[in-house]
Amino acid sequence: MTLEDDLEKKMIGIKHVKGGSISNSFLVEGVAFKKTFSYAGFEQQPKSFENAKIVLLNIELELKAEKENAEIRIERPEDYQSIVDAEWSIIYDKLDKIVQTGAQIVLSKLPIGDLATQYFADRKIFCAGRVPQDDLQRVSKATGGKILTTVNNVQASSLGQCGKFEEVQLGSERYNIFKDCEQSRTATIILRGGAEQYTDEAERSIHDAIMIVRRAMKSTGVVAGGGAIELELSRFLRDYSRSISGKQ
Repeated sequence: MTLEDDLEKKMIGIKHVKGGSISNSFLVEGVAFKKTFSYAGFEQQPKSFENAKIVLLNIELELKAEKENAEIRIERPEDYQSIVDAEWSIIYDKLDKIVQTGAQIVLSKLPIGDLATQYFADRKIFCAGRVPQDDLQRVSKATGGKILTTVNNVQASSLGQCGKFEEVQLGSERYNIFKDCEQSRTATIILRGGAEQYTDEAERSIHDAIMIVRRAMKSTGVVAGGGAIELELSRFLRDYSRSISGKQ
């Protein structure tokens, strides 16, 4: 069993992949999630690592347009260029600090823009932005990494570690798979099927089975079925009635 003692159900991911047979479904002792939206430069990034270090983020890594109501007052045209240079300096500083951590894989809940994507590709680093919160938490549990809200003074203990990472083609979709994680406390089930109703029905059956096993492991007591309780009560009442004399 790869889950923690509390057997938290959300640590078990179930993913649907159209195509193939239901017998092609498989279990990943780790994390698998569908490839997220990516910018140009992504295809230049490596898609497989062994013994990779992983940094998990909850910050944006992209240049954003100012809000419509933003106002900056300048007195000279040169001042505008200094503001633009400052924006570029801030994002490059973040990217440099991420590279300095030694991580080969960068995952973020928030967007990773085209500038950062190409920057990481040039340094043979894989990145993925807009990773769903549940999947990011499962990666954290599996790899032992912490979800960071800043890239300043990142400690080695905050990085995750996985034995093998790869991006694979499943049907018409691509999935990022993290496995062979020493601290793995999560699992992912990949369901295959030719139609959505098949995978939906399979998920319902798997959900029922998981809840039964989870309940059996958390509760040591067993309540017998098939009328066993009623038969036991009947036996007890019959024996007790024999100990009472008379009609009273």
